[in-house]
Amino acid sequence: MRNQIITGEATKRRIYWIDEIAQLSGNFGADSSRVEEELADEIKKDGIDALLDHLRLCSAIPESYGHDSSEEKLYSKYTDALISEAYSFLGLDSRVLSERADAADVEVAGADYSFVADAKVFRLSRTAKNQKDFKIAAMDTWKRGKPYAMVVCPLYQFPKRTSQIYQQAAARNVCIFSYSHLAVLVQLAEHIGSAESVALLKDVFRTVEALNPSKEANAYWLALNKTILEFDSRVAGFWKTEKVATLEGINVSKELALNHFDNERASILNLSREEAIKRLIDMNKIDSRAAQIERISDNRIMTLE
Repeated sequence: MRNQIITGEATKRRIYWIDEIAQLSGNFGADSSRVEEELADEIKKDGIDALLDHLRLCSAIPESYGHDSSEEKLYSKYTDALISEAYSFLGLDSRVLSERADAADVEVAGADYSFVADAKVFRLSRTAKNQKDFKIAAMDTWKRGKPYAMVVCPLYQFPKRTSQIYQQAAARNVCIFSYSHLAVLVQLAEHIGSAESVALLKDVFRTVEALNPSKEANAYWLALNKTILEFDSRVAGFWKTEKVATLEGINVSKELALNHFDNERASILNLSREEAIKRLIDMNKIDSRAAQIERISDNRIMTLE
């Protein structure tokens, strides 16, 4: 029987960060900086093992976070900080941007090329995703003079047959990448060298640049995967590891999400009738919505003559 790639310690690390982000949420600016610093310190201390743990398990927004909550927004910053750490590990200069809303979240520079990047994550319970969720067109406008752009997403959330995101990626020269692919490059940097990982990433960008625009998922991923696998014969070992890690990561994320819903279900079943009614009222924001209605009054525009 083979050893698990995602260990019990990796799962514990994941649970710690889910709780840590939930506890930090309050002052978004200060919390974002703290998340970046704590993540950098952890990776500096534990090295590639910590970085790979995060890349393999970061891909799902925790179901315990409320929709559009401060935790959810901070989690998005955590994934931006994570891919920035990964680029730095490859040997590139990378930083998370926070100055502007109409800009990419990560800026990266190497000796002979530069790019902007964005990390995307979704809930496992989300049933439908729009092409706009991947922000391909926006990333093109956010290059601001840089030749390349990259969007990093969970591998299992990409459309597997056809989608306009692949056509847009090729037409706009925006690389769609996954946390799993990034983990392969991280291992390449660790075991073969930073120069090689930086060179391979540039080859990946050039491959996307040379693609004919097409909605076919196979055409896009076959070209990208071929570029990575043919770069060096030793990449195949890292690739095999991440294929297995992707499956294990999905199972861990599913288990954590389902555990949350089991706990929620048990909590609801234990409520008294009065508590259940109050929770339902709170969930539908009835009181706050009614208060907003009460505040509406004539603005007296019609009295202006």
